[in-house]
Amino acid sequence: MRTVNTFGIQFIIRLNKSKAGLAPLYCRVTINTQRVEISLKKFIDPKNWNPEKGVAKGLRDEIKSLNQFMDQVKAQLIGYYQEMQLERKVITAAAIKDRFLRADDQEHTLCRAIDYHNSQMKDSLAWGTQKNYYTTQKYLNLFLKNKKGVNDVYLSELSYKFILDFEIFLKTYKPVDHHKPLRNNGIMKHIERFRKIINMAIRLEWIDRDPFSAYHQKFHKVERGFLTKEELKAIENRELNLARLDWVRDIFVFSCYTGLAYIDVVKLTRSNLTTGLDGDSWLKTTRKKNGNPVPVPLLPKALRIIEKYKDHIRAKASGTLFPIISNQQMNSYLKEIADLCGIQKNLTFHLARHTFATTVTLTNGVPIESVSKMLGHSSISTTQIYAKVIEKKLCEYMNALKKKLIMLD
Repeated sequence: MRTVNTFGIQFIIRLNKSKAGLAPLYCRVTINTQRVEISLKKFIDPKNWNPEKGVAKGLRDEIKSLNQFMDQVKAQLIGYYQEMQLERKVITAAAIKDRFLRADDQEHTLCRAIDYHNSQMKDSLAWGTQKNYYTTQKYLNLFLKNKKGVNDVYLSELSYKFILDFEIFLKTYKPVDHHKPLRNNGIMKHIERFRKIINMAIRLEWIDRDPFSAYHQKFHKVERGFLTKEELKAIENRELNLARLDWVRDIFVFSCYTGLAYIDVVKLTRSNLTTGLDGDSWLKTTRKKNGNPVPVPLLPKALRIIEKYKDHIRAKASGTLFPIISNQQMNSYLKEIADLCGIQKNLTFHLARHTFATTVTLTNGVPIESVSKMLGHSSISTTQIYAKVIEKKLCEYMNALKKKLIMLD
């Protein structure tokens, strides 16, 4: 058998395969007169490529990262060449490429991890939550392409700096459509979802270290919006001549008196109506978001709305308590209702849930433990967010205390 006496590794770009101004990077392996090319699935602006030296040129972090990656690939290929020598295998360029690609297939990448997570969770996450993961995926893809010059990275390449760079990208990203730039808490939610995907990869042993170990999320505290008693009354009493607005208003007010989220309201059927131990009408369901049981005693106004729609043709057709409407349409019509009622707040369906927690229950002295149960919260600490914003109730408590102290003087 002839001794292998030539072995060369060269990095090149293919200008004829450029996409969006970026050229794909290839590694050319030559053994004797045979040569093969391996796509490295990374792209670079041709202006940043030195064809004579076969390296990226520049001092930016992404350039340094790309050159380090090529050094790793070169060391890996040399390692395979040496392994095959020790194994006394017939060494060809094709055999080296085959061994490299088989090793490459065994290492997991970020994009593969995201795809796996989204496919596995699609049946257990509500659509509202699921689409948020797709949005985070979109931002990660934009970050990889626009800031790193690649389509994907290995999970083993993720680092604290990668996460910081992604955070900075989100802070400076300017949407090309009608959307507003991301604010701090929106950015942190994307980082949070990114972190959950990496935690999944760690549990699956696709990565042996946590790149988030030194990273701390920085959420800004925000007060939950809600309707005051006067604003809720204005919506309830407003004459609405359009049937669609009247219908949307009723479902919104129903949520104000039950605390149910949109996804939980639209799935209600008559089977969810029951009689409680007190002999009164109750609503018993489970939250779509977390599967927690939700028992709610039905207040008179909620009962009247149920009665109003018991014979509605669209409700009967769908087998639900109320005619079904999309959340997007619901929120669009609520904007019209807010204008008609002179309400300046951003009226969305979820505001009804906040209103139930504050104006309807906590402000009227319902214990926070009971409110937490009716809202289907997993932890009472979640409910305490609402308790912090009830200034009116705090004033009542303090006024009562003042009177007691005066009587003691």
